Amino acid sequence: MIDSIKSAFDRNAETYDRARRKLVPCFDEFYRVAIDVLPFDRGAEISVLDLGAGTGLLSAFITFSFVRARITLVDISDAMLVQARERFAAGGERFRFEVADFAEGRITSRYDAVVSGLSIHHLADEKKRAIFVQAHASLNSGGIFVNADQVRGETPAIERRNHEMWMRRAREIGATENDLAQALERMKFDRAATIDEQLAWMRQAGFREVGLAYRNLIFAVYSGLK
Repeated sequence: MIDSIKSAFDRNAETYDRARRKLVPCFDEFYRVAIDVLPFDRGAEISVLDLGAGTGLLSAFITFSFVRARITLVDISDAMLVQARERFAAGGERFRFEVADFAEGRITSRYDAVVSGLSIHHLADEKKRAIFVQAHASLNSGGIFVNADQVRGETPAIERRNHEMWMRRAREIGATENDLAQALERMKFDRAATIDEQLAWMRQAGFREVGLAYRNLIFAVYSGLK
């Protein structure tokens, strides 16, 4: 399963960012909210862990808004992190890169923010819950966990309707059939959970101020503070 996920993302690493805006019809709001919920002054020197960082897209938005942020990017796909290294080549020691399966490792350092974009939904529910527990334990007091991710509809009918509307909107804004085919290939490995389930797991992990900041069909941004 893990090798299959890695292979799927390795194959699409070079085109991933180009397709992302077309495959996430709410792209601008989705990433804007993920940044807006970070409760830090824009000039603060914060430490950030990006789980399933891929090509570094979410980290790039954080870097633009928090110019003194230090970010550790973790991803199972070395091909994805090649793209991330190129993106942040001028950033020097502010950026660290780790090829690893974050679902199987342990978070050993301390951070002001743990973030993830379109990654945790690949994990089984017990792995999601374990990541929430680890994220909480790794945060400094007042730190935040932010997940911008795909979520499952509350019922099979809602899930089917949301998926159909997502595909229609993606086509309307220019996603090609090849873009959609690649996305659907990656989505074979999806194990998304509902928002209600995930917010409950975060509270059980010890987070406070747990809440949903944004929802648009299959995409959502939620967070919690330590």
